[in-house]
Amino acid sequence: MSTRIVAVVLAFVLLLGAAEAVVAKENLIIYTSMKESLIGGIVEGFNKKYPDIAVDYQSAGAGKLMAKIAAERESGKILADIIWTSEVPDFYSMKREGILEKYETPLIKEILNPFDDYDGHFTAARLGTLGIAINTDLIKTPPTQWSDLFKPEYKGAFGVADPALSGTAYMSVALLDKQFGWEFFDKLHANEARIGKGSGQVVDDTASGELAASLAVDYITNDKIAKGAHIALYYPPELLMAPSPIAIFKGSPNVEAAKKFVDYLLSYDAQILVAGEGTLSVRTDVKNPPEFMLPDAADALKRSIKIDYIQMMATKEALIKKFTDTLQGK
Repeated sequence: MSTRIVAVVLAFVLLLGAAEAVVAKENLIIYTSMKESLIGGIVEGFNKKYPDIAVDYQSAGAGKLMAKIAAERESGKILADIIWTSEVPDFYSMKREGILEKYETPLIKEILNPFDDYDGHFTAARLGTLGIAINTDLIKTPPTQWSDLFKPEYKGAFGVADPALSGTAYMSVALLDKQFGWEFFDKLHANEARIGKGSGQVVDDTASGELAASLAVDYITNDKIAKGAHIALYYPPELLMAPSPIAIFKGSPNVEAAKKFVDYLLSYDAQILVAGEGTLSVRTDVKNPPEFMLPDAADALKRSIKIDYIQMMATKEALIKKFTDTLQGK
């Protein structure tokens, strides 16, 4: 065989091998409500560990993502392999509808699990918290109890995001109702508490002085503090926690790659990035950056108000209407 023929055959073999490598490369699609600064860094770390798995993600609000998933199901196929948001009831709904793959990660023994009924259909990958954010120029005595919100200094100046627009706000309303009963919201109304728009907007209004205080999400508040806002976040003993589950869609053509991503997200390297965003990691070996003044994750989970997420899902519409009517004095 001539040298030229050998070269041609070798080139063909190399091209064939390259083509097979391209075909074999898995393409993972993630739908998430996480901020770009968080999901981008996690995907970058995952790509370094698994260079043969291509990852694409779409970041949007949980409501928009659920609408997108509903439209894709109507068309016959969910395009994503993974979903990661902070709307826990959505995951119970998807589990009930049979569209989630069951995957019990081996890392479950290494993390703080907020779900007593955990069975592998979804796993908490972040432990979001909510507390009372105050404008430190307007409120001089930090709140220590939820009942402090009924004091004169908060009159007409405490805001709660609209639970009809924010799933996190709805979860907070449901948790506070569970812990203190509806009398809590009657007293908020008596002290002229206000309904804001999104969770970010009420924190913005607190930073600007439009509000003296608000029911605030940890990472949103801590981001504002890092940028110089005169606000601080305080946690009463009864803690509001909003876990952020991750799940794999049933029928994913990249299920093994998806499992690797779930495991990576729960690893120390990825959870360091979670903690760096000003919220709680699910790992006890990841320490909170001291500048955020967050509670210890294990203690926060112990102090968190427990609720039946399935019941919370069933009563959502009625509870939102009751909240709106109460604070608007109807």
